[in-house]
Amino acid sequence: MSTGAGTIWGVGLGPGDPDLMSVRADRLVRGAGHVAFFRKAGRPGRARTIVDRMLRDDVREIAMEYPVTTEIALDDPGYAACLSGFYAEVSERLRDLALSGEDIIVLCEGDPFFYGSFMHLYTRLKDDVPVRVVPAITGMSAAWTATGIPVTWGDDALYVLLGTMPQAELTRRMTDADAIVVMKVGRNLPKVRNALQAAGKIDRAWLVECASMAEERAVPLSEAGDQPVPYFSIVIVHGQGRRP
Repeated sequence: MSTGAGTIWGVGLGPGDPDLMSVRADRLVRGAGHVAFFRKAGRPGRARTIVDRMLRDDVREIAMEYPVTTEIALDDPGYAACLSGFYAEVSERLRDLALSGEDIIVLCEGDPFFYGSFMHLYTRLKDDVPVRVVPAITGMSAAWTATGIPVTWGDDALYVLLGTMPQAELTRRMTDADAIVVMKVGRNLPKVRNALQAAGKIDRAWLVECASMAEERAVPLSEAGDQPVPYFSIVIVHGQGRRP
């Protein structure tokens, strides 16, 4: 690892509400000279939106625009190849900047080590330049809080699942779980709903959209309707375990 290099910080911003950022994250963001963030082309990016009005006037912004999002199927080899090249390219850019002695703050939605894009930079950079990570409240924590119901009791086993998984696999794991969090719901909501029905847990499921954000909505899944849901949507099934 190069000595004299700047530090690349993966800074978790939490679930969306700036008030839920850690003190360390707030300090680093406000003092940053270079700020990098992921976004879809043509969009401001949720992470960048969270820190709006917090940045220095002279901050240098590095927008890392995904080459694809949902245009290619996840299981298409071209999807992984395209993103791999993208992560390699932006990693090289950040590495060069750090090697020149500059610190860079990489804004991360939620926690940097929990299903986040920053992980793909971390693995490419950690052996070359100093990389540090600031943890944060996850979106799922904000989601179950929004329901007003504790998510686990006693010895409940909590499963975190992905809406992108095959329906049969979702059903199998949901059947085994006491409490459930389903991430990456979006267009996969019908599949998630069917899996919960098959697992016998549909009546305990909640849909939470945009937890902790201005658009927050938390309703029992049975009352959610069939309308498309935002990207930042999570399904919660609360545990019913041992209580004193």
